[in-house]
Amino acid sequence: MKAVVCKTYGPPESLVYEEVPSKRPGKGQVVISVRAAGVNFPDTLLIAGKYQLKPPMPFSPGIEVAGVVKELGAGVDSVQIGDRVIGLPDQGGFAQEVLVDAARLFSMPQGMEFPIASAFVATYGTAYYALKDRGQLRPGETLLVLGAAGGAGLCTVEIGKILGARVIAAASSEEKLAVCKQQGADELINYATQDLRERVKDLTGGNGVDVVYDPVGGNYSEVALRTIAWGGRFLVIGFTTGDIARIPLNLPLLKGCSIVGIFFWASLTLHEPTLHQENVRELLSWYMTGKIKPHIGATYPLHRAADALNELLNRQAKGKLVLLVEEG
Repeated sequence: MKAVVCKTYGPPESLVYEEVPSKRPGKGQVVISVRAAGVNFPDTLLIAGKYQLKPPMPFSPGIEVAGVVKELGAGVDSVQIGDRVIGLPDQGGFAQEVLVDAARLFSMPQGMEFPIASAFVATYGTAYYALKDRGQLRPGETLLVLGAAGGAGLCTVEIGKILGARVIAAASSEEKLAVCKQQGADELINYATQDLRERVKDLTGGNGVDVVYDPVGGNYSEVALRTIAWGGRFLVIGFTTGDIARIPLNLPLLKGCSIVGIFFWASLTLHEPTLHQENVRELLSWYMTGKIKPHIGATYPLHRAADALNELLNRQAKGKLVLLVEEG
C-alpha cells in the first residue's frame, strides 16, 4: 500500500510518499481502508517532533480518517468487515490503510460522505467538549472565537450558536471573516486591521466576553484575556502561531476568571471515554438533522499531503483540509 511517511523530523517537504507493507491487526484492533483523512494541526507537530506523542520512526501522520473496515483483530465484535467508519488513530492515517483500536471507531451515518466524516470528530469533538463541558457556555452569553476561519474555529462558531451564545468571530482577513459569517457568526473582527481589545469593548458595551476559545496563542492570547468579563472562562486549545503565550497571572485574579486547558480528543478518549462517546453521538445526530456541517476548505490527493500541511502551517486554510485516498 501507499503511505506518506515521516523518516526524520522536519517540515512537510521532508515527508516521503512510498510503498509500505500492508497493516495487520492485533488484538482489539481494526484495519481500515482509508478513503479520506482529515488534516489537523497536531499532524504538523507530529512530523516536527513537537507533539506530546512521538511515534517510533518511520511513521505516517494522520489522526483522523474515514473509510471501510478491511480486517478485524481478535476480540473485535463491535464492527464488521465492510462497515463504513470514522477512525481516530494516534498516527498513521495518511495512508491507504491504518490500524485503529476498535474503541476509537464511530459508525458513519447513512448518507455521510467520506470527506465530511474525516473532517468531523477531532475538531467538533474538541469544540463541543470545550464549550459545553469545560467552558459551561450558557444561552445568552458572548463567545469570542480566535482563528475563527480555520477548521477548529468554524465548528466552534457553529456549536456556539447551537448552544445559544452570541458569537464574535476573529480572523486575519475579510475573506476568512466572510466564511465565518456564512457559518453563523453574529459579529466579526479583523485583527489584522482592527484593535481586538477595543473592538470587543465596542461590541459588548464595555462588558467583555464570557468565553474565549483560543486555538491561536501568541500575542493574541493576552489581548483576548483582557477582553474577558468578570467570571469568564478562557479556553486554551492550542498555539497555531507557534508561540505559547506567557500570561500575567494578575489578570485572572483581577477579573475573577478561569483559564481552562482543553486537551485534544486523544487524551479525552483516555481520561473520559464515556463522555467522549456521548458527545460524538450527539454531534452526529446534529449532523443528521442538518444543524451542523463541516466546511471543507480544500481537498488534496494523498501524495500532496505536504501541500495541505503547509496550507495549515501558513494559516491560509478556510475550514477543514482533507486528503482524498484512492483504493490500493
